Amino acid sequence: MSQPSIGPKPYEKLGEELKQLRQHQKESLAEVCGAVEIDEHILERYEAGFDRPDEDVLNLLISHYQLQEPVASRLWELAGYDASRAIEDEQFVDDAIAAARQLIMVLASDGRTIYTDGVSIDCNKSGLQITFTQSATNAKPVIVSKLGMSYDQAQEVIKALGVALAYGRFGLDKPMLPPGKDL
Repeated sequence: MSQPSIGPKPYEKLGEELKQLRQHQKESLAEVCGAVEIDEHILERYEAGFDRPDEDVLNLLISHYQLQEPVASRLWELAGYDASRAIEDEQFVDDAIAAARQLIMVLASDGRTIYTDGVSIDCNKSGLQITFTQSATNAKPVIVSKLGMSYDQAQEVIKALGVALAYGRFGLDKPMLPPGKDL
């Protein structure tokens, strides 16, 4: 999808920043759009500088990119919004984050099995983000799932995987985890 090359770009600086943030995260338009629930052509218009995201979408992008206050304030200012209002109004930001988390919970409740042939793991102070991918013919791998977890939960997953692998290799029935230990 390409944007027209003519016409005013009132948010060109904002668009450049948003595009750099996405590229720095090594994410495609589709990945970011899926995370914040907007159409690709809309994000393309933001990144091209033709339009600006409304306050809710800008908050979701800031949350998705895990931006700290100085960068978030700069984006608000480039979008023409009152940056001090966004930072002082913690409930507004909390609501946007809660909406994003609710979306993740809805997606996580899908019980279908998705097979994967690639994985990458990123970590930060809160824990791990595990990205599972599937190879595509003549294309970059497609993300099929992203999981976030604390370091403690990751340790439990490692233990459960070790047990499952050991039992699977030797053809034994996997023992049940004790109550309260399901992952």
